[in-house]
Amino acid sequence: MAVNPADSPVLGALYGTDAMRAAMGERAWLAAMLEVEVALAQAQSRLGIVPAEAAAAIAAGADVDRLNLGELARATANTGYPVVGLVKQLSALAGAEGGKWTHWGATTQDIMDTATVLQMRQGLALIRADLLLLNAALGRMARHHKTTVMAGRTHLQHALPVTFGYKVAVWLSPLISMVERLDQLRPRVERLQFGGAAGTLASLGTQGLQVQRELAQELGLALPDIPWHVARDGFAEAVGFLGLLAGALSKIATDVILLMQTEVAEVAEAHQAGRGGSSTMPQKRNPISCEYILAQSRGVHALVPQMLAAMAQDLERGTGPWQAEALAIGQAFNLTHGALLCARSIAEGLVVDPARMARNLASTGGLIAAEQVMMGLAPVLGRGEAHHIVNHACDVALAQGIPLAEALLADPQISARMPPGEVHALCAPENYLGQAMVFVDQVLARLG
Repeated sequence: MAVNPADSPVLGALYGTDAMRAAMGERAWLAAMLEVEVALAQAQSRLGIVPAEAAAAIAAGADVDRLNLGELARATANTGYPVVGLVKQLSALAGAEGGKWTHWGATTQDIMDTATVLQMRQGLALIRADLLLLNAALGRMARHHKTTVMAGRTHLQHALPVTFGYKVAVWLSPLISMVERLDQLRPRVERLQFGGAAGTLASLGTQGLQVQRELAQELGLALPDIPWHVARDGFAEAVGFLGLLAGALSKIATDVILLMQTEVAEVAEAHQAGRGGSSTMPQKRNPISCEYILAQSRGVHALVPQMLAAMAQDLERGTGPWQAEALAIGQAFNLTHGALLCARSIAEGLVVDPARMARNLASTGGLIAAEQVMMGLAPVLGRGEAHHIVNHACDVALAQGIPLAEALLADPQISARMPPGEVHALCAPENYLGQAMVFVDQVLARLG
């Protein structure tokens, strides 16, 4: 019955993860709403508002597996929200005495928002755990290939030599920042929502703030300075963070796809029998994990504007924007986690071919060292003249199919001023890595 492939029994194997679907799915949401209702009763019981026996009865009846989902769906269709039907069923499950005290002083959005917060807390914990594992794998790769020289490319063309470790460190650095961002945003996201009908807690009289504090403590959530029924920056920030993370992952996927091209072949996704195969071309080993990182990242990026638009809530209770959030939050979490696990698969099993990197680096006969040669000649000829001479030598090397060093030594302006050994040294890519390895060390130092 699933319409979204990420929730289907077949295509769900490619999009998202079972762990995140379990955390962010509807069953988990219903269970979280029951958890909030129980926590509210227990908090109020400690304050002497709700009888202890009633709170115990509410806790005993709050079993998601005992809910009549068909009846709940009909009630939801009628009222527009599931809480009315859920509270009715919970009240019945809690018995005559317990049922009188369910949902005391709360409003529908208090229960729904706080339940979503509980789900997001679990979802962010899953994201953080796998992000740390991804970063550790990339750190090992950057360290191992710190000195593995390869062609750096700009505009898809050979530019200057870099190391593969440097490239991996460029992937890794923003992901380390993602952990920092995640830890910073969680207190702003994992906040209690409890304000009553219009956010003033009027239904609880002078005990409203006490109940709010006790409920936040019961659920292990931060206490906001004011109810946020129509202030949605926390939820928008969480999904915005997922968009940033997905973007950083899609950078890795894009690079790996390009480096896996047959004509480049410097890296490859880990191979297992049949993975990435074609129904008609037996030789194919397609970049499947990369492709699904890109697909899922695009899905997340399409959902970020929906969350931003939903911040335009009207007056004290949104009429439409709030309801739109539910269409984005769970899917954004699920797709991001799916992309993250694909990235882990790449990082933990990437096949790197340093020999192919060396062959590709040498394929232009030293042209990749042109800037190095120019900077070496500049103190002798001046930068402008050095650029002109090296540019001409590059044209000669390309036209005649000879190495750059040979073209340079054929120019009297160079051969008269510089011995052949120095010219050949200037054309060696491994001598022009700048601070690449220092940058790798700096990123690894941040990783710890």
